[in-house]
Amino acid sequence: MLLIYLRTGDEKAFREIYLRYWKKLYSTTLRRIQSPDVVEEIVQDIFLRLWERRNSLQVDCLEAYLFSSVRYAAINHIKSMLVQERYADYAYVHFAEGSSTTDEQMDLDELMNAVEQQLNDLPEKTRHIFRMNRLEYQSVKEISSKLKVPERTVEYHLSQAIKSLRIYLRDYLLPSIFIVFFS
Repeated sequence: MLLIYLRTGDEKAFREIYLRYWKKLYSTTLRRIQSPDVVEEIVQDIFLRLWERRNSLQVDCLEAYLFSSVRYAAINHIKSMLVQERYADYAYVHFAEGSSTTDEQMDLDELMNAVEQQLNDLPEKTRHIFRMNRLEYQSVKEISSKLKVPERTVEYHLSQAIKSLRIYLRDYLLPSIFIVFFS
């Protein structure tokens, strides 16, 4: 019954769904990801998407849908963390100051200049959000809060910056480094 009311935009139905499932989803996800802040963000995103997609939902079993959603979101988060760790390991091994040759250092300097040049060509807001996320290591949620814009707006600007950098820098980066850094 709640699904029927939810599809019509009934906020009370949504609130009831939230109250019924939030704690269960949070507990389940916390077993996979030990960071309460990350888990909270994942669960909140699931409910946000549920509300945003309420009109087009093709769900027979709400509970199964919600638990599948958090499971996939947790898996995607873990994959993302693994990619970041692999890049950090790769960067440590290949870009350590003591092991760089002059040619490698020149290539790295050229790459960094190209990145800076392309970043400077981006719109101010996109550039600022990209720097906050990729250089200052702030999460989408933190950026959204600081700039007082929706998280979707932050995600949009990040995807635009990454798309632009991918196109501009394809000649500078080896495919394996490129995939790891801009994934």
